[in-house]
Amino acid sequence: MVGVRKNAGEHLGVTFRVEGGELVIARILHGGVIDQQGLLHVGDVIREVNGREVGSDPQALQEMLRDASGSVVLKILPSYQEQHPLRQVFVKCHFSYDPSNDSLIPCKEAGLAFQAGDLLQIVNQEDPNWWQACLVKGGSAGLIPSQLLEEKRKAFVKRDGALCGSMGGKKKKRIMYVTTKNAEFDRHELLIYEEVAKMPPFRRKTLILIGAQGVGRRSLKNKLLTSDTLRYGTTTPYTSRKRKEGEWDGQSYIFVSRPEMEQDIKAARYLEHGEYEGNLYGTKISSIQEVVTSGKMCVLDVNPQQAVKVLRTAEFVPYVVFIGAPDFQTLKTNNQTAVHAGLTAKQLSDGELLRIVEESERLQQAYGHYFDLSLVNSDLEKSFHELQVALEKLRTEPQWVPVSWVY
Repeated sequence: MVGVRKNAGEHLGVTFRVEGGELVIARILHGGVIDQQGLLHVGDVIREVNGREVGSDPQALQEMLRDASGSVVLKILPSYQEQHPLRQVFVKCHFSYDPSNDSLIPCKEAGLAFQAGDLLQIVNQEDPNWWQACLVKGGSAGLIPSQLLEEKRKAFVKRDGALCGSMGGKKKKRIMYVTTKNAEFDRHELLIYEEVAKMPPFRRKTLILIGAQGVGRRSLKNKLLTSDTLRYGTTTPYTSRKRKEGEWDGQSYIFVSRPEMEQDIKAARYLEHGEYEGNLYGTKISSIQEVVTSGKMCVLDVNPQQAVKVLRTAEFVPYVVFIGAPDFQTLKTNNQTAVHAGLTAKQLSDGELLRIVEESERLQQAYGHYFDLSLVNSDLEKSFHELQVALEKLRTEPQWVPVSWVY
């Protein structure tokens, strides 16, 4: 006999399975009532609750236990299974989960809800379909779908199409290409859990700014670069176009021949590249390495589809910041103010402003799992201050990073 004290409606943190016509403890949730008491174990057979036979229906037993209050006496047949030590595995979630909407979970009350970006400690992975985990920020453990189960589910869900970043109008289109390396990455990527490790404060090597065209990403980049030229640097783009009168190599571009640039593109030496009016343009990976080697944080505003996953390695240890668009009316007011102040010559149409907002939302949805920080750029000075504060924290506070950066 095992005695448990509980309140009515309180979940004991245990699930059951039918085995040989009897109800057996399938899992004990870390941090729950049963786990804290330590008298029951996985594999124990439950025969009676307060003198009542439990039958062979797991759901009926859960309801019986949930409704009980005060002292609950369980008659069990012990399993005497050896208990395994707690593993220290931490993951960052790349999707949101609500157990109340999951038809596969064995017990909805035992599920753990989380949001994309949350950090979890995985405390038990013995069940191939259902792991036990708790939020790093606190709380009891619960069931979450395993990597294997979620991979199977996501394999049957069609992914969104490519993002369209065109601003419309008559401006000629720049076509960006995906490197072979990155295309291979995309084919095998399923966004579920990423194992992470907690590191003491350290300097990131690159700062990646992501945002829709027209949201103020370039303005924020330039403001940061001029704020501290000893701390921040950026790359000089390469181009195959002819040098204009008064230009010199390295001023705004590094000029190379088209055959040389095509050869380097084929050898995957460019982070991103494209063609505009018959000329090639691109950011060379070696130019990023040069800025980092000089002791500066390399600030980049890039196309996430090509660049983020290539840079998100131990070599470049990036800090990824999303510059989001404000609401339509705020964006329109900001554009009108900039035109009147002479900061820009173009007043955007309502259609162009709407496309900026929609593109921003698509970027957030498609790449939000990579973002270390998200800013809504309703005011440039305020966004710049928030970015500075976040970058200072990297020097003083521990950081959760992909475990591949550490080992």
